[in-house]
Order: sequence, then structure tokens, then C-alpha cells
Amino acid sequence: MIYNDKSINRLKRAEGQIKGILRMIEEGKDCKEVITQLSAARSAIDRTIAVIVSSNLEHCIRESMEAGNGDSSKIVEEAVNLLVKSR
Repeated sequence: MIYNDKSINRLKRAEGQIKGILRMIEEGKDCKEVITQLSAARSAIDRTIAVIVSSNLEHCIRESMEAGNGDSSKIVEEAVNLLVKSR
């Protein structure tokens, strides 16, 4: 599995969002504001999942092609299943 800097940076930003949400809750912020931020954090994590899956898919297909295996349909199917499972 390949985790690139893009994935790590996205996760660090999501971590910052979650910490901010915890601070909002501790400060007694309005429910609507907290839910808005939770929704934004969820979207950020969903995008991170997509980045990780697509990076891994690209890496696996490249490895498969270098090994002389032209059929990458199984690899693509696994990637699609990961994306579907994450929803």
C-alpha cells in the first residue's frame, strides 16, 4: 500500500477539524455550527479515502503492467469495492 504526502496532509487537516469541533463542543457552541463542521470533516475524510484508493489503484496497475500482467480488471474491481464499502 502506498500512502503519499497528499493523503497524509489531508488526514492531518481532518484531524485539525476534529480537534476544532471538540473545542467548539467544550465551548458550548450552537448545535448547527457543530453539525456543519462535523459534516465538513466527514467530507474531508471521504475525499481522503478516494485519494488513498486512487493512489493505490494507480500503483497496483503500474506494478501489474511492469510484471507483464495486462489484465488489471481484478485490481480495478477491488478498488471500486473499497470505495463502495467506505460509503
